[in-house]
Formats: sequence, C-alpha cells, structure tokens
Amino acid sequence: MRFGIFKTYCFAFFLIVIPGFKLIAQSRITSDSIGSWQQLDNVASLSGKSEWRPMLTYVAKLHKLSTHAAIWPFDYEWEGIGPGYVYGEAFGHWDIVHIVLDEIPSFPQHALHQLFNDIKNQEPSGLIPGSIYMPGGISKRDSVHWDKTTAGHPPLWPIAVQDYIDHTGNRSIIKSFYPALIKQIAWFEKNRKAGKEGFFYNDILLKKWESGVDEGVRFDDVKKGPLACVDATSHVYNLYKIAALWSAQLGLDDNWYKKRRDELKTFIQNDLYVNEDGMFYDIWAVKDPSFRHLAFESMWPLVVGAATKAQANRYIDKYLMNPNVFLTAHPIATIGKTDPKFEKRMWRGPAWNSMSYWAAIACLNYGRKDGAKLILEKALDETAKQFKRTGTIWEFYDSLGGNPEDLKRKPQTKYNSPSKDYLGHNPLIAMAILYDSIK
Repeated sequence: MRFGIFKTYCFAFFLIVIPGFKLIAQSRITSDSIGSWQQLDNVASLSGKSEWRPMLTYVAKLHKLSTHAAIWPFDYEWEGIGPGYVYGEAFGHWDIVHIVLDEIPSFPQHALHQLFNDIKNQEPSGLIPGSIYMPGGISKRDSVHWDKTTAGHPPLWPIAVQDYIDHTGNRSIIKSFYPALIKQIAWFEKNRKAGKEGFFYNDILLKKWESGVDEGVRFDDVKKGPLACVDATSHVYNLYKIAALWSAQLGLDDNWYKKRRDELKTFIQNDLYVNEDGMFYDIWAVKDPSFRHLAFESMWPLVVGAATKAQANRYIDKYLMNPNVFLTAHPIATIGKTDPKFEKRMWRGPAWNSMSYWAAIACLNYGRKDGAKLILEKALDETAKQFKRTGTIWEFYDSLGGNPEDLKRKPQTKYNSPSKDYLGHNPLIAMAILYDSIK
C-alpha cells in the first residue's frame, strides 16, 4: 500500500501511544560525553597541517564566542550561526548541524544540547523550523521569530545525532530523538511528497529557499509544481534509513521504514539518474535536457549512500574529481566551472566548506579515500590562505581561488558580500579531523 493520509495519522498516533518517549533530554551523560571548550581548542591546535592550526584555533574560539545562555525558545545554551551573519543572531537550519560536527569529538555535551535545541520547537505538524532569528547582533532585532508553517530546512540533524552516538557510545539518547524523526518523516510525506514518488523543497513553489540553496540555478526556469528534487528525495531517503536503524535498536518494528528506504533508493537510482551523463538530476531535468546543469546538489545520492557503487565511482571520477567541474581551486564549486550559469555569486559558483565536507563524505561512502583527502586538503589550504590574509572565516569562498570579498551575495539586497566570522557552513575542525583519519 502506498503512503497516504491514513499512514500519516498512524505516525501521529504511534507517537502518542509509545510510553516513555519524550522530546526532552533524558540520556545518561558519562564523563566521555561531556568535554569542554578547552578540549575543543586543544583538538583544533593539534589537527591537520600546521599551517591550518591558527585558523582552526580561531574557529574553536568563535564557537565559544557564538554561544549564549539558555533563553526562550531553547532549553539549553544556544550557539548562533556566527557574530558576522548579515541578518543578525540566528539559530538552526543546516548551519547548526555543521556547527555540531565540529564539536562532537571534543565537546559532545554542548553538541548534544544544540541538537535538542534544534528539535525543541518542532511543530505539531512535524515541521522543524529553519532559521530561528534571535534578538540582538547586527540586525538589532528586539524579538524572536521564525516561519512555523511554510519552510523547514534540510533534515541533516539525524546524521549529527548518529555521529554523537558513534563517538560517545551513548545509545540511550535515541529514545529522545526518535519521536522527532518519525514526526518529521510524516510531515515530509504529507507536505513535500512529489506526484509519483520522491520529495520536493518549496523552492519550486514559493522560492523561500527551504533547500538551503538560496536562488539556486535549478529553479531559474522550471514551472511551479510538486516535482521530485534530487536533494530533498535523498534527504528523506536518509531519514528512512536512520529510522530503520533506530527502530531496530529500540526493539520496534522497522519494516515500514526499510520498505520506504528501499523504494526511494530504487527511485533515485533509476528515475533521478541519466546514464548517458552519469549524473543525478531533479526529475524535470531528467525529462528535459534543457534544464540540466552541473549543480552540486547532484552529489546528495552519494552523501546518503543511495547511489549504486558504479554510479558513485563514475560520478566521482567525472565530476567531483574533475577540475573543470567541481574540483576547482577551492572545492567544491556549487555550480560546475564549465556550466554556462556559473558566476561568482552566492550558491551559483562559489565554494562552501560545508559542501566540501559532504563531498568528502560522499567519496568515503564508496571507498574513495583519494577523492575525500584531495577535496578536504584543497578546501582547507585555500581557507587557511584567506584566513592568513584577512583574519576571518568567510561565509563562502571563491571557488576559483580569488578573494571572498570580491564575490556577490545577493545583488538585489543591501547585503551583497559574504558574511565574516561565519560558522554555519564552516565545519573546519571536523574537516581537519576527517583529513587526519584518512590513511
């Protein structure tokens, strides 16, 4: 039977009747699960190449500087995107996941608190907010606000939860996060399900940039409609993948989650892939070659492990490891270097270190240590070069090796340069640790 409204309500009922499940933290915190800012600083000072370390220790200090005392709507101390974010103090979106990745090895307690903060304001519908805008900072905002109905964010947070579990061995936290995961799956099935199969982000309907890729080239010309997006479908596939894992570990029935996981994997491999190109696309670009672009979102099937090994190796060799596509001076270019839509403008050509991290994960998922190490090294080399020159961490970087301050952000707004002292897309400590782990 296919998923429908009845199944969605079953999810909601399922949450109510399971005893002992709460959205607040009830995990047992051991000494290995605590850590400190000092440990984060120590790890940063010992990771990666020596020439990266001034930058990495600066990032460690920036994490502490960006953390504020617990205040509504959070139960714990909360860490913002960074003091230089052009829209002021903010929490959430996929930025908080990238922030947490830096902190799990050395300050897991703080990282866990951020993950609890992230699910704290999940709506009854299952939507987890995108950015929660806080008072103060550059914006001088005097109140808290966020979108509660029309826009969520890429659901990468379960990956960070699983990373925390893998690092600390503390599986008891699963029962605190599991209900939020199931409710979010139900929300996607009810509100972001594409026509035949797959999922979409509201970029294609409202251009609210729920995908996290503001003004992405994939949506320049396509007509509005609930059409399957390669990133959204991959992200929901991963939700089902983790739901199956956590269900089994909790002793619950995992059959439905495994079924949907496998259905989505088949759909991604067959319906969102063009064999002639060796490339994953959104469904409209699969059907009409005029919509095809070398967009970095095509890598998500590899990041979540949904591609076949043959598809992944071909993609890595033809695109991720190709200097004319994504392996630019500062990888990865968000639009392939040779694509006619490439420009030095936010998400339309520049490099974001968070995406360099995910590209490395994509390579490692398929045993391609060569690709992962090269991507990480080039990205960290270039970031360290710009840090030495400017003394700051930039929101995004020139993929061709130029200066970040020469890039455009959003020309139609007063904020047309990358933010400085920006943590949300710079998991640089995590990248350096990952680099060190590759033998």
